[in-house]
Amino acid sequence: MKTRVTLILLALFMGFNVGFAQQDEECMLNLTLMSDNAKSKKFDEAYEPFMKLRNKCPKFNYAIYYYGERILKDKIEKATGTERVDFVNDLMKVWDEGLANFPDKYNVGDILQEKTLLKYEEREALGLGNKQVYDAFDELYKKEPKSFTNPKGLYVYFSTIVDMHDAQEVEVLDVFNKYDDVSEKINQEIDNYTEKLNPLVEKEEAGTELDKKEAQYKKQYESYLEAYEKISGSIDSKLGKLANCEVLVPLYKRDFDKFKSDSEWLKRAVNRMYNKECTDDPLYIDLVKAYDASSPSADTKYFVYNLLMSQGKEKEAKPYLDQSYDLEKDPLTKSKLAMRFGKSLKSQGNYGSARSYFQKSLELNPSNGRAHIEIANMYAASANNCGDTNFNKRAVFWLAAAEARKAGRVDANLRSYAEELARSFEGKAPQKSDIFGLGNSGETIRIACWIGLSVTVPKI
Repeated sequence: MKTRVTLILLALFMGFNVGFAQQDEECMLNLTLMSDNAKSKKFDEAYEPFMKLRNKCPKFNYAIYYYGERILKDKIEKATGTERVDFVNDLMKVWDEGLANFPDKYNVGDILQEKTLLKYEEREALGLGNKQVYDAFDELYKKEPKSFTNPKGLYVYFSTIVDMHDAQEVEVLDVFNKYDDVSEKINQEIDNYTEKLNPLVEKEEAGTELDKKEAQYKKQYESYLEAYEKISGSIDSKLGKLANCEVLVPLYKRDFDKFKSDSEWLKRAVNRMYNKECTDDPLYIDLVKAYDASSPSADTKYFVYNLLMSQGKEKEAKPYLDQSYDLEKDPLTKSKLAMRFGKSLKSQGNYGSARSYFQKSLELNPSNGRAHIEIANMYAASANNCGDTNFNKRAVFWLAAAEARKAGRVDANLRSYAEELARSFEGKAPQKSDIFGLGNSGETIRIACWIGLSVTVPKI
């Protein structure tokens, strides 16, 4: 009896093994058919083996989901009507299946972002209105903010709430708050990629060539930074006429008593009033004072500085500028502050101090090409004041051109503009005929006044 039972169990065990072997063989065949067809972009031929793999052996290989995504995107592109909707919903289901079966290959936040972007792209087929699109992005923003990094998605998120306001579905304050949310998120991403880019820029500026992988990363980081810069400008344009003094002042007057101790509300109100040049209104003074009282910071000290400067109290204002810079500890934020201070001082004609802040900005953020552009333009603007002869005055433009080219080297997004600016400056500098006439080829000229630098006359 024992022998018979043993034989029966052995037969069952072997039967299971044969079954598993047959299943593995079938899965491998379908995997090969799906992969080969998908690699050749024969997505229709890849669809049937893909569906068999999903249903019979969903954990067999990650390629099921890797190629499945591409197969279904092709189906979506070719389909219309209810069939298109079915494929859209199935693609979202495949992402969920991929996460469940290969969790090490997927991220919950990334999948939510992909789903949200797909809903937006297919909003017409799915019959989604502005509120439904906005709610999808809002869920992503609130649940998985770290994964919400797609520049287009960030723009759509803000753009949609503006459209909702135009349709009288939300208040203007909701639009302003979302503008601040999205702007802060874009700035976070810019800082993130800037931190990654800076070591590569410093390596190149030190004369060391990047290896192939580093060069690819540099190109990738620069591409993202360019995209975020464009999106930042686009959301400003989308905000448009909504953010003007005629709208802002009554809005903040209405809510001031309610929020006068709310540092976040005050920060956003002061920033917006300042950026939209609503600083002449008495409300701005109240907002700045309340902001500094509620949460003293680098930000508040800068606004107090500007307030005192507008009142002609330069001596009283200067310590606030220094306090603002000293209070900030984050390097990239401090670099931005230095740029802001430099521009403020430049607008007052205080070029020497402005350059000092632009240089501080570069020390903290070496890929900030705009600082080089600001310095170059100040050199050019000072040409008539910083030379004792006509030749030496025009020689200042060589300094300006050299500074402009630095901008192009450290910031790829400024490369063409910086080169054009440099050529413009060189056109105003002494030409070969001027150098030949004076016979001063190769000589060093000391540039006086605030510039305080030397420039070598090109050899001819």
